[in-house]
Amino acid sequence: MSVPLSRRVVAEAVGSAALVAVVVGSGIQATELTRDVGVQLLANSLATVFGLGILIALLGPVSGAHFNPVVTLAAWATGRRTGDGPTAREVAAYIPTQVAGAVAGAALADAMFGKPLVQWSTHDRFAGHLWLGEIVATAGLILLIFGLARTGHARYAPVAVASYIGAAYWFTSSTSFANPAVTIGRAFTDTFAGIAPSSLGPFVAAQLMGAALGLGLVVAVFGRPAPAPAVPAGRQGEPELTAPTLP
Repeated sequence: MSVPLSRRVVAEAVGSAALVAVVVGSGIQATELTRDVGVQLLANSLATVFGLGILIALLGPVSGAHFNPVVTLAAWATGRRTGDGPTAREVAAYIPTQVAGAVAGAALADAMFGKPLVQWSTHDRFAGHLWLGEIVATAGLILLIFGLARTGHARYAPVAVASYIGAAYWFTSSTSFANPAVTIGRAFTDTFAGIAPSSLGPFVAAQLMGAALGLGLVVAVFGRPAPAPAVPAGRQGEPELTAPTLP
């Protein structure tokens, strides 16, 4: 990508922090306004849909708007063949930034509502059916993002990805975390959107399994991408033009 890595890292940090602030903050607001769990989840999911769509549209042109380690890893895995994905150096910069941003976003949301800045969640989510829900949610997310790229419809990513996450809030048992960074960030808040630290390991493992499954589905549905063309000997050393990474 033509944007300097330093600016892309800042965009990933800001986007990850803002995303978790939306998720956690809307959850706190919902529980303070109603005791109806269904209404709480509805408010939380709607805020997430709108917030995620805006963040992808705003920051996508800068960093690709990953905000998600499994998306970054999947882009790296597929980009090794096509030559248009992030490098290992970029992956190493993105993932810690996404996690740190997510933790900061949880603390920011707690601060805005007068909660302790860091309080481990007591919301236990340790159950097999929830892990299955995370596998399904993450696989669907990866299939959607890279399917849009293969069909030339990447411009619809802000609406499509946000809509998918909103739907997955309701059709998966886990309410679709589908993001290791967001999952870790949500462990730092003992509120509606939190997840107990003891539940983190299986959730992240399920998300990684879902990402691998999603990439397999991309190949099964759309085929393998063509390998990057070799650079002619006479043109070696010229700047390489690569497609921007998708959100």
